[in-house]
Amino acid sequence: MRPRLLPWPSPAGKRCYLVSDEGSSSHLSKLADEMEEVQLKVGSELLGHTDKMLVDHQVGMEELRFLVKCLSEALRDALRVAESRGGRLPAGDGSDPESSPEEGPTLRGGGFA
Repeated sequence: MRPRLLPWPSPAGKRCYLVSDEGSSSHLSKLADEMEEVQLKVGSELLGHTDKMLVDHQVGMEELRFLVKCLSEALRDALRVAESRGGRLPAGDGSDPESSPEEGPTLRGGGFA
């Protein structure tokens, strides 16, 4: 059973993993799936705003800085989703390039371990 990288950081800002005997049918796993979808949707919506703001010459520096901050957060979320989903794909040759995830808390039974 491989730990699943969750789409949100721990309270300390570190990576958070889920280890469950229930696999993708656990309540927390389903919640993580829903969160990933929300994160990707927000990123997509931000891109739409970006296109509009870049052609509007009335947009100020403060607005653009805020947009860049939001885009940075959305990109970070999207990369975490991609890493998490890639980690759940079956290995093609049976090898595991990363034998263990980066140090961070693991959720077991609804709490941090």
